[in-house]
Amino acid sequence: MASVPAVLQSEWTKIRTVSSTSWALASAFIVTVAMSAALCALMNSTFDDLSKEEQLTFDPTLMSFGGMILGQLAMVVFGVLVVGTEYSSGMIRTSLAAVPQRATFIFSKMAVATGLALIVGVATGFVSFYLGQALLGEHSASIGDPNVLRAVIGAGVYMALIALFSMAVATMLRSSMLSLGVLMPFFFLISQILASVPKAKEVAKYFPDQAGGKIMQVVPNALDTAKAPYGPYAGLGIMVAWVVVAMIGGYLVLKKRDA
Repeated sequence: MASVPAVLQSEWTKIRTVSSTSWALASAFIVTVAMSAALCALMNSTFDDLSKEEQLTFDPTLMSFGGMILGQLAMVVFGVLVVGTEYSSGMIRTSLAAVPQRATFIFSKMAVATGLALIVGVATGFVSFYLGQALLGEHSASIGDPNVLRAVIGAGVYMALIALFSMAVATMLRSSMLSLGVLMPFFFLISQILASVPKAKEVAKYFPDQAGGKIMQVVPNALDTAKAPYGPYAGLGIMVAWVVVAMIGGYLVLKKRDA
């Protein structure tokens, strides 16, 4: 029976020696910070063009995470590759032969990868915030303002949960291409489009990204948007529920099907 510390060490070795996963994490950081900085600079130069209502509900903290819409896609890629590479390379058979306890195997893999995603996510949150606020000039917020630190750390937690959710989905689908084909359109297109459709947005509010993203919001109805029926922590709780369900589904598929 393989010990948990040994399995964790093995999974750490796998992740750090696969260049694609390292590049995905680096991309999540770079894309989020760069796009957020560009949006903050643009907002600072066009702030006077906003309506009075939008100016009154402007959320400088949330604005500094504007690049998250693309950065989270890099986290999706990271999560999918962590699991999907096992199947595409055929390593899954060797891995399960070495660690026959499937729960130990998959949850150790998810724990190591989620830890890495959390470290990168928190670093991304702080860098995006400070750079964004510098570019917002007189419209900026301070890390000491109410709920700002929660939002900055929450951005890192959000990115880690996106990666974990992607790992769970990839475990269920057992294919990197299929998983990316489902998750990328969902987060980048379907969720964003439905959130703008009058009747559909009532359902879209409970999608993992829409609910979890509230943790990064300081002003409840930022830029005069509709107020959600839940707060930032409840929204994060909804996202966690999605992740837990996906993890259970991934484990059941791994347990019942041959490698």
